[in-house]
Amino acid sequence: MYNYFTVTFDERLQLMYAKGARYFENEPVYGSGIDDIDMVAVAEYCDKIGYAKSPEEYIKQNKKFIINVGGRQEMSGAAILLFGKNPQLFFERARVRFIRYEGIEAKVGAAMNVVKDVIFEGRILDLVEAAIEFVRGQIKEHTYLGPDAKFVTEPEYPEFVWKELIINAIAHRDYSIKGTDIQIKMFDDHLTVESPGMLPGIVRLNNMREIHFSRNPKIAGLLHEYEYVREFGEGVDRMYYEMNQAGLPDPEYRIEAFMVYATIRNKKFLEQQISSTPKISPRYPPQDKIWEYCREPKSKHEIMEFFGYKDVKNFTRNYLKPLIQAGKLVMTIPDKPKSKKQKYLAKH
Repeated sequence: MYNYFTVTFDERLQLMYAKGARYFENEPVYGSGIDDIDMVAVAEYCDKIGYAKSPEEYIKQNKKFIINVGGRQEMSGAAILLFGKNPQLFFERARVRFIRYEGIEAKVGAAMNVVKDVIFEGRILDLVEAAIEFVRGQIKEHTYLGPDAKFVTEPEYPEFVWKELIINAIAHRDYSIKGTDIQIKMFDDHLTVESPGMLPGIVRLNNMREIHFSRNPKIAGLLHEYEYVREFGEGVDRMYYEMNQAGLPDPEYRIEAFMVYATIRNKKFLEQQISSTPKISPRYPPQDKIWEYCREPKSKHEIMEFFGYKDVKNFTRNYLKPLIQAGKLVMTIPDKPKSKKQKYLAKH
């Protein structure tokens, strides 16, 4: 816990921004002026919200985008980040970096395993749209034969979940922290989004599914108009639901210093967990393990070989049939139970 009198001035400000006592997006940006605003972008937003006056009038008359400082007019942080011609001129690290690693961990030096490194810049809306479009092309898909004998294609992560992680990071990051950017790190078995800033307001790790709070209400407001953003926490609960429906682990959050890390894991992670677990003797029915193993269709032979079963009749009678009768496993060719091509799929 921080001692208010021992932290630096900048750290005290960051704590105030995090608590909502002040909003960094309302602070004047030194050296900025109305000429730094892209009026074409403002006009597009005015059309979006049905604002009848000119773009210049919108900037001058709304949301305190212009601030008088010592006799001069400067633009607020929100004005530059939302409508600036070049936001990175004033906020160099207000950007999103995507890094794709080969494998399940980041390596350095001669073993460095970065296979893709892309940086997105521009206004807030640009960041959201560009990052989402790019990451969509990086998400793998798995196709398999479903229980109704039709092919099913599933992405490795539910679209709502990975999009929500990116949007939340951009909408709710602490833009007063200028030394780092938002980073999306994709590995073979998980994806982590790193966002500068502590959890905002009264949001904590143990209440983030219920508490809604925006660190940057003007930024969140614009993204809400474009149907991207929700209040912080409003979409978190749905992320847990979507991951559960996909048979994937819950999202994981952790905080280190002034950074929030959000991680989601895919089926490759689950397969690694299963394969690293010592195989259980057939005398102790691992029915939950069989169900987990069959998240993608598996033949009887594949299941028996993986778990070390030898007796086909005993395995079928004591383990496979009970799982099917309980509705936990379904056959991919239900009208031909004894088909040599028969496989078994876990039912969620």
